Amino acid sequence: MLDYDKEADAYDVTRGGEPRAAAAADAVLRLVPADAGRLLDLACGTGIVTRRLAAARPATRVTGADLTYGMARMAAARLPGAVLLADGRRLPFPDSTFDAVTTVWLLHLLDEPEDVRAAVAECARVLRPGGVYVTTVDKAAAHDVGSDIDAVLAPRPRRPARDAAPLVETYAAAHRLCPAGQARFPGHGQGRSPRCTTADLRRGWFTVLPPGDPVTERFVARIQALPDQDRPRADPEFTLRAFRKPTAG
Repeated sequence: MLDYDKEADAYDVTRGGEPRAAAAADAVLRLVPADAGRLLDLACGTGIVTRRLAAARPATRVTGADLTYGMARMAAARLPGAVLLADGRRLPFPDSTFDAVTTVWLLHLLDEPEDVRAAVAECARVLRPGGVYVTTVDKAAAHDVGSDIDAVLAPRPRRPARDAAPLVETYAAAHRLCPAGQARFPGHGQGRSPRCTTADLRRGWFTVLPPGDPVTERFVARIQALPDQDRPRADPEFTLRAFRKPTAG
């Protein structure tokens, strides 16, 4: 996994910046009830999306939480007094605290299935009855847009997707969270170019292709042979799933 303390300062500019954040926030808000009184944005990162959630819903008390100090520091500058350090597998909140909980681009980062189950369980625990949990699913698959880069990378080794939609739905159902809708949004500015893909391979972004490994370098050579080295291919399109906690009785 990347060191997000080190990534924090450059995170926004390398992940689509404000256009991607705006698209993500708009999609999340389509799934969050308009009358939600309290919202937790878990794994809020730099707060670039969280800030938009708070601005769009001034009547909603929005809290951001992140495990990484570097990310939380930047988020706190955007939402003073509303951000804390927290592990999504052990949230520091009482049961039934929030009307909505969001995890945008979190579940795919967790190393083991039990970590994903624990995070979903905690999100369910801190939700009030009738509350909604919103999460991205199938993050890695979204980046496969059918480009020539994807064709080169297709045979690469991959780890199982921790955030596969059927798995997340199963984990949610184990805590009586019922499907409550979905939305999609574009990952503006995240279309891969061959040159950027080479850099990502060599810095370990493709987690099962270690930098400097001969297998990694074979993929690098194939990517470097592609035309239009600096032309970004199509942007990914991300998927959100919503789950509702049943009301008492």
